[in-house]
Amino acid sequence: MIFKQFYLESLGHASYLVGSEDTGEALVLDVRRDVETYFAEARSQGLRIRYACDTHQHNDYLSGICELPARTDVQLLAGARAELGYPVRAMDDGEQLDMGEVRFELLHTPGHTPEHVSLLVTDRSRGEEPAILFSGGALLVGDLARPDLLGGEAEARRGAEAFCDTLQRKILPLPDFVEVYPTHVAGSLCGGHIGSRLSTTIGYERRMNAMLSNLASKDEFVGHCMDLTDLPAVPPYWPRMRRLNSEGPPLLGVLADPPPLDLDAFERAREEGAVVLDCRAPEAFAAHIPGAINVGIGSSFATWAGSVLPYDQDLVLVLDRAEDLWEVCWQLLRIGYPLPKGWLGGGMLAWRTAGKPIEVLPQWTVHELRRALDRRDDLMVLDVRQPAEWSAGHIPGALHLTGAELNRRADELLAGGGRERPIAVICGSGFRSSVAASVLKSHGHPDVAHVLGGMTGWQAEGFPTTAPDDG
Repeated sequence: MIFKQFYLESLGHASYLVGSEDTGEALVLDVRRDVETYFAEARSQGLRIRYACDTHQHNDYLSGICELPARTDVQLLAGARAELGYPVRAMDDGEQLDMGEVRFELLHTPGHTPEHVSLLVTDRSRGEEPAILFSGGALLVGDLARPDLLGGEAEARRGAEAFCDTLQRKILPLPDFVEVYPTHVAGSLCGGHIGSRLSTTIGYERRMNAMLSNLASKDEFVGHCMDLTDLPAVPPYWPRMRRLNSEGPPLLGVLADPPPLDLDAFERAREEGAVVLDCRAPEAFAAHIPGAINVGIGSSFATWAGSVLPYDQDLVLVLDRAEDLWEVCWQLLRIGYPLPKGWLGGGMLAWRTAGKPIEVLPQWTVHELRRALDRRDDLMVLDVRQPAEWSAGHIPGALHLTGAELNRRADELLAGGGRERPIAVICGSGFRSSVAASVLKSHGHPDVAHVLGGMTGWQAEGFPTTAPDDG
C-alpha cells in the first residue's frame, strides 16, 4: 500500500492519497481545491487516481472533489446520508471497496456532522487486520471535532448524542494499534484542544484523550461536548463553505494570472469598489493605502481573510514580493473567494514615490500601552483573541471581541461615543490585532493603534492580567 499525507497549516487540514501497488490505482480523501498536488504525487508513484471521497461536507474550506473527474476518470464516493448536488456512488455503512490489496470499509460516523463517514483501511498484503482509520472529524489528536456547526443548541445536542454512539460502537472497539489520520489537525478551528501531532492511534486516544474520559455516561459525555465556552469562534464564511460543498463547488477551469496594475488602474479599481487587501507583515502595514485591510501572508491568512473580507466585492492586492501572488491566490481560492483583479505593480514603493495618500496605523509596544492606560481613562483595549485565550488571562478592563464578530459588530463598537474613544487592539503577538485595527480604520475610526508583541509580551513583562475565575 502506498500512502501520502498532505498538510495545509493555514487551514489545519490534512488530506490523503492511498494507492495500490497491485493495480496502480489511488484514492484521494478530503480533497483540497488545488488538486494538482495529488496528480503530481500520483505521477511520482506511478499511480492513477481512480476514486475520491470527502468524509463530510466541510465548513472550513472549499473542497476540490469536483475538480478530479473534470480532469480524469474518477469515481466520487460518499456516505448514503450525504445530500449532494453532484453525482457520487453512495455507500452504506459497512460497505467495502477493494482496490487491489487495499480494502476500504466505509463507516457512518455522525457527530461532527450528520452525514459524516470514516474510512477503515486494511492492507491485505500485510494481513487481514485493519491498519488505518481515516477519521475525518470523528476522532482527532487529543480532541473531537465540534458538534455545533449546523445550527443551534438542539442541533448541537443531537450531534453530541450521535458522537457518543459513534465512539462506543464504531471507533473505540477497533484494535489499539490502528493508526488514526484525521482531517482536522493542528491549526483547525473545528476543535478546541487539537494536539500538534498529525496522527495518533486508537490506543493512545483511548488512554489520553480527555474528551473520551466520561464516555461511559452518555449524559456526562453530551454535557462535556456541549460545553462550547472555550471553542474558537466560528468564522463567518464557514456556512457558505458547507452550502457550496453540498451543492458541488464550482470548477476552477483555467486560472488567469492576476495582472500587475499601474497606479491609474489600481486607483480605478478602488474607485469602482474593489477592496485593497494588504498582505504585508503588520510592521510594514504601519504606513498603508487609506482604507486597506491588512491580512499578512502566514499560517493564519485564510481564516482571517475569510473572517474580515467581503466575498461579493473585487479584491486588489498589495504585496511585498511578486512571488507571493499565487500563495495568496490559492489561500483565497481554498476558502471560496474569486481571484483578485490584480496587484499593485511596484508595491508601496511605487505608491509612495508617486506622492499618493498614505494612512498611518500607530504601533505600540506593551510598555507604551501600559503608559497609555496609566495616562488615559478613556482608552479602550480591544482583545481579539479566541475565547480560550481570553479566559486564560486578559488585561483588566479590556473588551473581548473575536475576529469572527469584528465586521458584524464594528459599527456597534463605534456607536454611542465609541468613535471618539481611542482604541488599542491586542491579540497574542500582533498579527490579529493588525487585521482588526485595519478593519476598524476602514470603518472610519480615527484613533486606533495595535500592540506589537500582544499578550505574550504583556505577560512576559509581568504586567497585570485578570481572568474570569479571579472574579
